[in-house]
Amino acid sequence: MTRSRHRSSAGSAMASALSATAPSTVPSAVTVATLVGAAVASAAALRLARRLPETARAPWERTNHAGRPVTLLEGPAVVAGAVTGAAVAGAVTRARSGARPDELRSGAPTTVVALAAGALGALDDLAGGVSDKGLKGHLGALARGEVTTGALKVVGLGLTGLAGAALADSRAARTAPTARTSRPRSLAATLVGGAVVAGAANAVNLFDLRPGRALKVTVAAALPLVTATPAAAVLGASLGVARDDLEATAMLGDTGANAAGALLGLALVERTGLAGRTVALTGLVALTLASERVSFTRVIESHPTLRRLDEWGRERR
Repeated sequence: MTRSRHRSSAGSAMASALSATAPSTVPSAVTVATLVGAAVASAAALRLARRLPETARAPWERTNHAGRPVTLLEGPAVVAGAVTGAAVAGAVTRARSGARPDELRSGAPTTVVALAAGALGALDDLAGGVSDKGLKGHLGALARGEVTTGALKVVGLGLTGLAGAALADSRAARTAPTARTSRPRSLAATLVGGAVVAGAANAVNLFDLRPGRALKVTVAAALPLVTATPAAAVLGASLGVARDDLEATAMLGDTGANAAGALLGLALVERTGLAGRTVALTGLVALTLASERVSFTRVIESHPTLRRLDEWGRERR
């Protein structure tokens, strides 16, 4: 496939994504700039990563479900794209006249969450073993006194989510100084918000089993929240690497899936209060518990509509 065709495909995908947003949430200049910046950066980062020396690429190489070689360097590329998107959002905001100080720091939660969740995922990608997979396996290892990379990730994602929710809530409090919110209620909302960020990070990782699946889940979840910087950043970053993922030459891995999910959770936190966060957390907990008992791949393949959506866009070989 030629480079020009790739650009055309990425542009068409982005246009479709933007047109799918509701009229009441028409993307602003900041949102569009964030999307474009993140997409360009993630695509460029993955191309550059593929040119690294073999010794640098080897730890990220894997064999996918079909027995084909695949690289996990897509994950760091998504993180780079999301961080770039957040930086672009800040730059465009600074260029606007009359921007408030709190607006100038709008990308800070996105940057912190993307880097921290991505780093924790990279730890598991590069140093994790094949045993004690899944939340049940990680918690079981901790109960036996074993500290696995997965267990460290569980704890780290919890702290990452709490930090992201605290930053988001602190910024929201500064933008609405007249809001009458009791301290205990605010603390509860932040704690639940932190759990939502961590839970969403794990949830997207559950779908990174087939080409394009986790990215489709990410895009679908990000579209309704696209006016929030974390959602715009992860949506753009996902579109930038979509072709490689669908061609089954690259995949998110824990690095990309955890970062993508955490940013989706952060976007939801920025758009909801305690009630909305509680509903979201309930759904994420149910999804996580279901994954311990049910194969999502089997469920998808047993339903024609879900199967067609899952297979849409994949390379036929």
